[in-house]
Amino acid sequence: MHSTYITGRNRRIMSVLLGIFVLNLIAIAQDLPAAKPESVGLSSDRLERIASSVQRNIDDKRVAGAVTLVVRHGKVAWFKAQGMADREAAKAMPTDAMFRICSMTKPVTSVAVMMLYEEGKFLLDDPVSKYLPEFKNPKVLVKPASGATYTIPATKEITIRDLLRHTSGITYQWNDDLGPMYEKADVASGLLQFDGTIADNVKHLAALPLLFNPGDRFEYSLGVDVLGRLVEVVSGKPLDEFFRTRIFEPLGMKDTYFFPPDNKLDRMATAYTYYPDKGLNRFPDTPIREGSFVYTADYPSRGPRKLFSGGAGLVSTAMDYARFCQMMLDDGKVGNTLLLSRKSVELMTHDQLGKIATDMGFGLGFGVDGVKAPLTELGSVGSYNWGGFFYTGFSIDPKEQMIVIFMAQLHPTGDLTLDRQVHELAYQAIND
Repeated sequence: MHSTYITGRNRRIMSVLLGIFVLNLIAIAQDLPAAKPESVGLSSDRLERIASSVQRNIDDKRVAGAVTLVVRHGKVAWFKAQGMADREAAKAMPTDAMFRICSMTKPVTSVAVMMLYEEGKFLLDDPVSKYLPEFKNPKVLVKPASGATYTIPATKEITIRDLLRHTSGITYQWNDDLGPMYEKADVASGLLQFDGTIADNVKHLAALPLLFNPGDRFEYSLGVDVLGRLVEVVSGKPLDEFFRTRIFEPLGMKDTYFFPPDNKLDRMATAYTYYPDKGLNRFPDTPIREGSFVYTADYPSRGPRKLFSGGAGLVSTAMDYARFCQMMLDDGKVGNTLLLSRKSVELMTHDQLGKIATDMGFGLGFGVDGVKAPLTELGSVGSYNWGGFFYTGFSIDPKEQMIVIFMAQLHPTGDLTLDRQVHELAYQAIND
């Protein structure tokens, strides 16, 4: 009788706890709350200038469509889809369109790294070879004025901090000196089909020389793909699983994947190219080659689909990415859950380059504005941001408590500046 009562009571308690857990998940998974612009210190009339600018570029056939989003004080004050997700099929752009966010994957990977750092798994100045032995004893490429290139031992090992701030000596396929070697060694960029895993790719990369000694200068690079593999090794989980369970599910990012499921592929916005002599055209079925750099637009949906590129691989929506940005703006919190500590967010958004680069600020995964030179356009000192290869971008402003997100699908862009215009038009709407 007594044990039956205890069992029944436990069952009721478990039922209540499960209900609370489910309600919390539902609350987290909901979109950020909407608000009238004026209630968060923005002008409705002035925000409409965003729509006018986007529409003008659509009418001029510079871009097929875009989604723009402005969040202030945790509330969505502007969220608009314009133009076409598929121009040829006359398919309108929805607000939940999915975009290849490419290098906007890098901040997500950097957050994953910092979560493991907070668990005491490593220190930022640890050599990465401590966890990925293939990077032990790196060599640096030497290119003499005449004669063949050769390598010499690097003066330092690559640290985890080097990978986070792009001072590792690793580069990308578009580099004239190492790009051809990367292509020959089958190093994946994340923007082309690759029949292998991130572990395979990192081993290919580790066998090649560096462009310079680690820590000497900034060079945007595949180092964040190395960090993706570091997350796998240290956590014991595939990168997609770590992202899903530790970041996406707590944040309610239900439409963010390396490879979207088949039932969501119809929400993928079509990628376009713009060449001045050809105008705006659908991305071709075959890859585009620019020197030793080759890229496609169908890598999320066609091919082996087993490379979890920590530097370029994710597909997401404007609202999903806004949730990620809001977590950063809220000092690592989502609801009552702490993904990162406030101190880690401070470190990530503080310039880590110092004298290494005198003309730019870069933290651990984010570009930082106004820390090396005066602001050149509207914004705030200390705001942080980044963008993606297929014309997506975001900015996070702690001072103004504002997030601006721009999503389109275009490359080459023909020097289009619409993404920057949207950012400035969001700021000129501040009226408090």
